[in-house]
Amino acid sequence: MSTTRAYRTRKRPQRSQQTRERITDAVRELLAEGTFHESTVEEVADRAGIARATLYQHFGSRLELVDAICDTFDANPALLALRESVQLPDADAALAETIANAAGFWSSEDQILSQLYDVAAIDPAAQDLVERQRADRRSEIERLANRLRSAGRLRARMTERQAVALLMVLTSYDTYRELREAGLARGKITKTLQDTARKLLLA
Repeated sequence: MSTTRAYRTRKRPQRSQQTRERITDAVRELLAEGTFHESTVEEVADRAGIARATLYQHFGSRLELVDAICDTFDANPALLALRESVQLPDADAALAETIANAAGFWSSEDQILSQLYDVAAIDPAAQDLVERQRADRRSEIERLANRLRSAGRLRARMTERQAVALLMVLTSYDTYRELREAGLARGKITKTLQDTARKLLLA
């Protein structure tokens, strides 16, 4: 009996995780189709192939569903690389790589993010995600600006606060999307942002 109970204890969390992944996959599909903001929790459950009650065992609201999508972003290789690039020994390389990884992240999640950013003004769940992303990015950008100042790489009379403001613009999704909609490929977007950052920020 004890062996059977132990087996069930091990399997239950695995099934629970698989169910959560089915739900987040369903949310991603709806976002990619541009219909998530119009979808009900019941429609998300149908897309995931589970009962509504099962979905509510994992997520109690639309806000929590979008929160789960934000959690999946944390495992994105480009975002992980961005957090590491801020700490590169060479400050100039840290600047270039941080911008490249920011553009890489926006590019890899563009289909999902475009939907969330478009409805942020009317969807509290999407607005919360956008604000969380901005706060997380600012934290990394502040570290980068501090590195540039400490290394003596900022232009004369350029304050650390001004550097943060400029970097927030250069690494924002809105800036990435404007350049993408202007017809620039990802590589060209990255180079344009890197060149602009060097001209505006570096001594």
